[in-house]
Amino acid sequence: MSKDLQGYPVTGDHLKDWGHRPGKQFPTLLAKANDLRAEGYGLVRIRAELASEIAPPPATMALRTPGEIPFTENIDVEHPDEQHNVSKVRETMTAVMQTPTIAAGAIMPDACPAGPIGTIPVGGVVAARNAIHPGMHSADICCSVMISDLGNADPKAVLDAAQSVTHFGPGGRAQGKRFTTSLKLLDVFRENPFLNSPKTVRMAQEHMGTQGDGNHFLFVGRSRKTGRTAMVTHHGSRGPGAALYKTGMHVAERFRKQLSPETAKQNAWIPADVEEGRDYWEALQLIRKWTKANHNAIHQATVETAKLGDMGDRFWNEHNFVFKRDDLFYHGKGATPAWDGYAMDATGLTLIPLNMSEPVLVVRGQDTKNGLGFSPHGAGRNYSRSEHKRRMGAVTPEQLLAAETEGLDVRFHAGGVDASELPSSYKSADSVVAQIKSYGLAEIEDYIDPYGCIMAGDVPPFWKNKRKGRR
Repeated sequence: MSKDLQGYPVTGDHLKDWGHRPGKQFPTLLAKANDLRAEGYGLVRIRAELASEIAPPPATMALRTPGEIPFTENIDVEHPDEQHNVSKVRETMTAVMQTPTIAAGAIMPDACPAGPIGTIPVGGVVAARNAIHPGMHSADICCSVMISDLGNADPKAVLDAAQSVTHFGPGGRAQGKRFTTSLKLLDVFRENPFLNSPKTVRMAQEHMGTQGDGNHFLFVGRSRKTGRTAMVTHHGSRGPGAALYKTGMHVAERFRKQLSPETAKQNAWIPADVEEGRDYWEALQLIRKWTKANHNAIHQATVETAKLGDMGDRFWNEHNFVFKRDDLFYHGKGATPAWDGYAMDATGLTLIPLNMSEPVLVVRGQDTKNGLGFSPHGAGRNYSRSEHKRRMGAVTPEQLLAAETEGLDVRFHAGGVDASELPSSYKSADSVVAQIKSYGLAEIEDYIDPYGCIMAGDVPPFWKNKRKGRR
């Protein structure tokens, strides 16, 4: 008997190679194939026997015409910078809405472009039917914020403790300095086809307790309502999430070529009702658990290092994610769900950071129709980081920091001041707050007034570090 017939069952990969598309029929096909295998059939003959059961290719889905599916705007224009920004947002959102799966869309007051035309903007929300679009939650999957009520703790002591335990910048923690990662969660990662690579599992261990770079931060302030100290962290799923995004985009591209070749690559989707879609949805939930654990690890380490007691509530919410409501998948790119029970751990309260010199808003979502049930995630920008640097002229980052954050304890983990994260790089906080109120997107319940914060800082690109090492 040939090797072809001994101990080698037919798998789903065989069926895919033979032209069968994953779906509800797969278990039946596999059972039939392996029954034939047990009778002594070889792979070539089994393939021939199943050839008649290859489903015909699905009809391709054409792009919608511009304006066919409208989107609501929850954003005002008060000066030329805002006019230019909103024009770009409208242009890219109009193109996004041509994607065949999209049923509704909205933009928030913090909206700004996030890539080539046709890329969902920051502050964008789209509802899709039977489709998960990896490009619409971006590589920073489950970027999120968490707050801990630290009672009457000294804000400086909290910020000092946090600076000693947190980790900013690229990469993960070195051996011997890593935080504990749930072995149970890692085991479940290994069971999911989107997360079971050795690299992803390794990063899940190395990146626990890290916050990355860019606009991620650790903020300490006081509640205006209670006077109690609070700490807020902002970061996403780091390396594990980026790896999931890359794999998800690869799978979505395969479906795009089959289902809608005209759709822009960044808007490719995975059908939710196929095996890959179910696995990807589960992978998103696992990445969410990892990210929440990451926030918790930093908060708890800070509490223990500062030897704090009198702890109050701790809650969190995400803004680069996909949420299922009824029969639609809602993609929030820099937008926060604002309806009751959007997740099992939802408290009804969410956070909206503005900039390092302004309060973090504690809000209760209003589930408005015009916002598709979402609220903003922050202040947003009217122009790019490079444009902000150009407008600084001869003013140094250090001078701008001193002028815009007077009286605050602002620290940059890498040492260098990242001017693109200073308040003047963002939209007017007062304007964003006014629009949240005027469009009914959220009800503000408290303000966490700033004491200080830690940012990643001006981190040199990884290729510069490599070049320096070679020298």
